[in-house]
Amino acid sequence: MTAAAAAGVRRVVLLSGSGVGEADDSNPLKAIEQTVRTCGADWTILRPDWFAQNFSENFWRLAILDGRLALPTGDGRTPFVDAEDIADVAAAALTEEKHAGRIYYLTGPQALSFGEAADVIGRASGRTVRHVDVTPEEFVRQQLSFGVPEPAARFLTGLLVAVRDGRGGAVADGVAEALGRPARSFEAFAAAAAAAGAWR
Repeated sequence: MTAAAAAGVRRVVLLSGSGVGEADDSNPLKAIEQTVRTCGADWTILRPDWFAQNFSENFWRLAILDGRLALPTGDGRTPFVDAEDIADVAAAALTEEKHAGRIYYLTGPQALSFGEAADVIGRASGRTVRHVDVTPEEFVRQQLSFGVPEPAARFLTGLLVAVRDGRGGAVADGVAEALGRPARSFEAFAAAAAAAGAWR
């Protein structure tokens, strides 16, 4: 990173994670953020919440098509952020000076449970989609049966259980701060994804 700055790179934008600021030093993104802050270039750090596109791309798309989204999230809520908003903020940070030295917390405008998100997707797609709450142990076994390595399965389970426990459900205004417009709603994401054929 310092070599990039020495070679003339003026701006660096890092896509980090939503809980990095509160994480302990074992979180690898914490060290990466520190490296970016001290690299010698103007820096901007983006800390997005769960991507809305997780439902329309590889992560949970097959579960949506199956009609059964089995996750250990209970009624916990999270403000899913549209990845297009993240891209717009990154582009602004790379091309405008006013974002130097800023950390943007990027979320959607409303926190939803996974059950509510499934209902929104069902209405947008015309499919029957339901969220099924499973235990963390069940979810780990499910991931292992899909060939996910155990450390990765347990890490993902921990992130989802954090949603169940009410951590990380706060709505932030980073999109509006950076772009001067509201973040896109989950309903708008679902309508666009359905129109593009994501769940056909």
